[in-house]
Order: sequence, then C-alpha cells, then structure tokens
Amino acid sequence: MLSLPQKIVKRSFDLALSLCLLPIVILPIALLVLWATWDTRQWGLFSQQRVGQYGRQFPIYKIRSLRGTGHKLGNLEQYASGFGNWLRRSKLDEWPQLFNVLIGDMSFVGPRPDVEGFADALQGNDRVILEVKPGITGPATLKYANEDQLLSQQTDPVRYNNEVIWPDKVEINKKYVRNWCFFVDLKYIIHSFQINL
Repeated sequence: MLSLPQKIVKRSFDLALSLCLLPIVILPIALLVLWATWDTRQWGLFSQQRVGQYGRQFPIYKIRSLRGTGHKLGNLEQYASGFGNWLRRSKLDEWPQLFNVLIGDMSFVGPRPDVEGFADALQGNDRVILEVKPGITGPATLKYANEDQLLSQQTDPVRYNNEVIWPDKVEINKKYVRNWCFFVDLKYIIHSFQINL
C-alpha cells in the first residue's frame, strides 16, 4: 500500500505530465472526436461510469469507436468500423483520459478502471487495489493488451473473463500496489508508448 509521500509523488508526476502532454494532443483529440462523430453518427466523445479509487464511481472519457448503442463482452469488433478498429488497436480512443488524470480521477499507471460489479465487489486483501487511482496503463493492461482478441476466441467469453482474466488481473494489480515504485511506473509508461507506436 502506498504511503502518503508516495501518493504525493505519484500525483505530482501525473499532474506535471498531463499538463505537458495536453497542449500537444488537444488538437489531435479534437480532430479524432470530429472524425468519430462523422463515422459513428453520434457525438464522438463519450463517458462511461467506472469504479475508481476507494470504490467511488467517476466518468471516464473516451473517443467513440463503436457504432450502435451497445456491445457484448468479447464481440466488440462487429460493432466497430475500420476507423473504430484502428482507434481501439492504437489506443487513441483513450487519449481523452488525460483529462481524467488532470482532474485527479485517474493516474497514468494503475489498475484499469472497471465497470460496476468487479473492483467494487472485491473482498478482503483484494481491496488493496482500490487504494490507488485507476490508470491509463499498468502491468495488467500491458499483459492483456490483446484482451478483445483473446475474448473473441472463447466459446464463453464472459465466463473466461470472470474465471481466468479477471482473477489474474487482481493478482497482478495487488502486486503492483504492494510494490509500487516511481521508476516502475516510468517503465510501464515507456513500454505503453513503445507498443502503441
């Protein structure tokens, strides 16, 4: 579990990096939102409620990559256009989450924020994950960078997610929280940039 000084260091880095990056990416984000609006016939920027630090819900911001009103776990691609697939593969749909980092709902590195029914339902020692802010990237995110593809190959993707992927993510994220180090965060950020270039 992070100490107060460690949380201050982590938050200070998040704030400094987000302030440096936003002037660079604000125009590309605006262009992608307009393109997504044209492609999906809906406003290209949207938000979803996710579970954050201490189990509190917050709106996460994304660029819309799917057509229609919803999707089923493990069957994401059938609702996405070519542009939407490219957004998802490149992770550009997550760029607006820089605003989540700036306002303090998220961190650059941490457990990915889940929908209600997962992190908020954790019990006992597993709830240590909720002590940190969810991240844009992190060890579990990097391990399951191809999660959509992996789920699409399963006969029962919901069961596979609940019984295989989710428990593994919990263990990975518990280890991350208990062994947090600033330089490890830097490593995850650099690795994320490398695989998305």
